[in-house]
Amino acid sequence: MSSIQEDLKATPGIKFVDHIAIAVKQGELDSQIQAYAMIGFKEIHREEVLGSDQVREALLQIGDGPNLIQLLEPLTPESPVQKLIERNGGRGGLAHVAFRVESAQQAFDAMKASGFQIIDKAPRKGSRGTTVFFVHPKSRAENPFGFLIEIVEDPESK
Repeated sequence: MSSIQEDLKATPGIKFVDHIAIAVKQGELDSQIQAYAMIGFKEIHREEVLGSDQVREALLQIGDGPNLIQLLEPLTPESPVQKLIERNGGRGGLAHVAFRVESAQQAFDAMKASGFQIIDKAPRKGSRGTTVFFVHPKSRAENPFGFLIEIVEDPESK
C-alpha cells in the first residue's frame, strides 16, 4: 500500500466519492445541465454559494447512488472557478474531487497532523448544509495529488 493510501486510510471516516466538480463557463450552466440530462442525470439541488467561492452550483445525480456531479459556474471574475477556467485557456473542466467523511473536524485534524497542505484554516460551511474543507493539489510534496480535493461532511448521512 502506498504512503498516500495509508494516510487516507488513517483519515477518520472517509466513506466514498461524494462528487466530482466540473467548472463551466459563465452562462453555460443550464446548457450543461441539459447535456447531462441526455445521459441520465437529474438535477437534485441548485444554490448560489457566495463568500470566497462565488459560484452557482448544480448537483446532478444518476440513479439512486450517492455519487454526484457538481457543476460550478463562476458568479464573479474573482471566483476561484473563474480563475481555474482562465488557467485552462478559457475552457471548463475538472475543478475538484470531493470525498465524503463522517466528521470533517476529525478528518481535518488527522490530515493536518499527517502533513497535508490544507487550504482552509478550519472546516467551514459548504453548500446544501455540509461542512467542508479543501486540500491543496500540491499537498504532500513528495507525491502531490495534482488536483484539488474537497472533504465533505453531510449532516444527513450521520
